[in-house]
Amino acid sequence: MHTVTERSALLSSRLKTETASLHELMHALMEKGQPFANRDNYARFVAAQYHFQRDIEHLFSDPAIQAAVPDLDVRGRETASLADLADLGFDAGQEAVATAGVSIPGALGWLYVSEGSTLGAAFLLKEAKATLGLSETFGARNLAAYPEGRAVVWRRFVGFLDQPSLKEEDHDAVVAGAADAYARFGSLLKRYFGLV
Repeated sequence: MHTVTERSALLSSRLKTETASLHELMHALMEKGQPFANRDNYARFVAAQYHFQRDIEHLFSDPAIQAAVPDLDVRGRETASLADLADLGFDAGQEAVATAGVSIPGALGWLYVSEGSTLGAAFLLKEAKATLGLSETFGARNLAAYPEGRAVVWRRFVGFLDQPSLKEEDHDAVVAGAADAYARFGSLLKRYFGLV
């Protein structure tokens, strides 16, 4: 039996629906990795975050991405993650950038995953403060809200995604890019948490 799924007119709604299981997989990996059990586990999470953010910020130099998401200067957490690793005395090692061959429209899927994680980071920040004594100025900068606030910046990004200028035939590539981004972050979490 074949199930027919009605496609949403809004790309952001389609992304949310079609990547829901991948999002849940990230939650499961975080639960297994127990990043708030101690600072060493947390540093392993930040190392994964750092390399993923390097992948994301690699995309920022693409003029097509700059045109699609004109406020890139307020986004990204690579520098914050690196500073947190220094605070924690943890060396993240070297990783090849995973987005070297990624361009529009797939790059928007990668950005969707990164930007969506900023919303969930509010809960992670509370946990980092409560259990590990970290803060937005020490060890948990990568979880801090954007100066304008998480929701404002997220809604603006969703607005960019849902503009009619992004052709519907490109939507599949955006969803595929999001799936690739989830796979990359999942791979990093597994490696740094020692789950492989």
